[in-house]
Amino acid sequence: MIRYALQCERGHAFESWFQNSSAYESQVKRKLVSCPACGTAKVEKAIMAPRIVGKKAAESPENPPAAPADVVAAPASTPLLMAQERELRAKLKELRDHIVKSADNVGERFPNEARKMHYGDIEHRPIYGEASPDEARALIDEGVEVTPLPVLPEDRN
Repeated sequence: MIRYALQCERGHAFESWFQNSSAYESQVKRKLVSCPACGTAKVEKAIMAPRIVGKKAAESPENPPAAPADVVAAPASTPLLMAQERELRAKLKELRDHIVKSADNVGERFPNEARKMHYGDIEHRPIYGEASPDEARALIDEGVEVTPLPVLPEDRN
């Protein structure tokens, strides 16, 4: 296992463990690694000091001594999420909750239902559901107005 210090495009620093360096590269390429603070998948390795174990330490079966009990962790200097980010997330959640509350979830039937409404085959009503990127493009090409529901970082967990 290897531990990497990582940083997102917004400057949030965090650590993560990987089986090896190629596992890290593969997961980052597939956007499986995301910042725990803001949710972005645009992350990269941060500068970190290597951990070098000397011969004496490598031969010693003892665990390193724990920190003294009177040591107190320093308070965080900055909040994990800035006030603007929290406000934006709250607004997006409010918008999504309103849509879900006031529309019918048609699930996988979304492309067909939206198309039927567009062509006047059925009565117009607010709906939401699932569509692949290709299905969404086809709807847009036909003039059907569609937009994705807001996705929040916690939805990916």
